[in-house]
Amino acid sequence: MMIRSWLFVPGDSERKLEKGRENEADALILDLEDAVSNDRQAFARDMVRNFLSANPERATQQLWVRINPLDTELSLPDLAAVMAGAPDGIVLPKVYSAADVNTLSNYLAALEVREGLTHGSTKIICVATETASSLLTFHTYLDNVTERLIGMTWGGEDLAAALGASDNRNPDTGGYDDPYLIAKSLCLATARAIDVQPIGVVYVDFRDLQGLESECLRDRRAGFIGKVAIHPAQSAVINRAFAPSDDEIAYAKKVVEVFKQNPGVGTVGLDGKMLDMPHLKQARNVLLLAQQSR
Repeated sequence: MMIRSWLFVPGDSERKLEKGRENEADALILDLEDAVSNDRQAFARDMVRNFLSANPERATQQLWVRINPLDTELSLPDLAAVMAGAPDGIVLPKVYSAADVNTLSNYLAALEVREGLTHGSTKIICVATETASSLLTFHTYLDNVTERLIGMTWGGEDLAAALGASDNRNPDTGGYDDPYLIAKSLCLATARAIDVQPIGVVYVDFRDLQGLESECLRDRRAGFIGKVAIHPAQSAVINRAFAPSDDEIAYAKKVVEVFKQNPGVGTVGLDGKMLDMPHLKQARNVLLLAQQSR
């Protein structure tokens, strides 16, 4: 199952958790970090664990948990509580390097034994760019990162705070400023290099669904698959944007077919354009994405 939309849901709101199960999101991220105040952490852990246990059917919508950062005293209690509910995976925020991901993997291995879960069944997504040092450690993922890591996303809001910035947007263009474009590019390149899913960052203006769709389409053209949502209304937009259109699918089939009709040829002509092997690979990627989006 390819996950296009990842919807954050506060871990301490029973109403929002239940509504999340009715949402079109491919996965819910039950949030124990930013959405929960410190005085409600224990309450939220119990609620998330109970919600996971009460919803073992995950065929159409996976249930993940974002824990608190590993360098806080909250993360281990988070894990100890929620693993009894067998989450599909853990979202790890404020990562410094791949060492954090591997440490989390070790914790999960021990807790899977305790809960009688299949070893390696709990996957990991890391938010790879929320600390200043994280921009300098992407190379650490290239060697011996745990196989539990199945996706990477990046973060612009916490990174701005870590860099001491007053804003993460370019006042002239309205788009992300240079450090955040670097974060986005490094996240995408690293995810592709280690063959995990590159996931687009949140679109914070949740009322602007047209802007969200435009950013999703830019993300997909760049190579991202899927996007994190912070509002229930964003899920449908994300799902639609990350599924290739009928025209894209039809053209991709034409590209594959013209190469099939010309075996052993590295360059072919189609509709007045010269195509080579990268175009064939792109066409196959479109068809694979279409198949996985069904």
